[in-house]
Amino acid sequence: MAINTKYRTEEEEIMDDFSLEGEELRDALDKIATINQFLGGNHLTLEGVKKLINSEEAITIVDVGCGNGDMLRTLAEYGNKNNLKFNLIGIDANAFTIDYAIKLSKEYPNISYKCEDIFSKVFAQMNYDIVLCTLTLHHFKNNQIDYLILLFNKQARIGIVINDLHRNIVAYRAFQVICWVFRLNKMSKEDGLVSILRGFKKQELIEFSERNKLKKYTINWKWAFRYQWIIKK
Repeated sequence: MAINTKYRTEEEEIMDDFSLEGEELRDALDKIATINQFLGGNHLTLEGVKKLINSEEAITIVDVGCGNGDMLRTLAEYGNKNNLKFNLIGIDANAFTIDYAIKLSKEYPNISYKCEDIFSKVFAQMNYDIVLCTLTLHHFKNNQIDYLILLFNKQARIGIVINDLHRNIVAYRAFQVICWVFRLNKMSKEDGLVSILRGFKKQELIEFSERNKLKKYTINWKWAFRYQWIIKK
């Protein structure tokens, strides 16, 4: 089947349904976290955070679309090893996902979670030092991304770290192999392929940056087929 990656697809993912719950969702969350670790995704986000930290003061980091909290636990462990004072907050609109993340993070006292839609008034009023968006931004349409970038830039004191997918045919075919290697369930397979087709080209990220008048930002391609987009205040 021919795959067209010229434009972002508007096809929705199964996980976009915030009422989802159950074992299939739990398995999908765990597999996403495992694949992200395997392909260096967590390291990519962590490196972005390191570039923004310039002092030993307490720092509040918000992770939007936090999933099972794997990225926050990675940050908590890094902070503990380096005597950094992190206040870590996970945001997700799915209550089942948040409950699962809380369960997995019981040993991390500096991690908390909130079930909140990031387009809500409550989230719009949150203040934080750094906001993370790891494999989350591609879930939204371009006008929604413009809104979120402006909001993040307004509410974050230090900056923004975005880690998301490079939309291209090689990544798509490579993920089909990953589906077989990791024995992904139907939800993970279908959503993963749609995610790649909802991903970005570098020029699109540059256009988001220029359209929203961002002054200090870097966009770098990283393995495996990711873009690291760091926005400094």
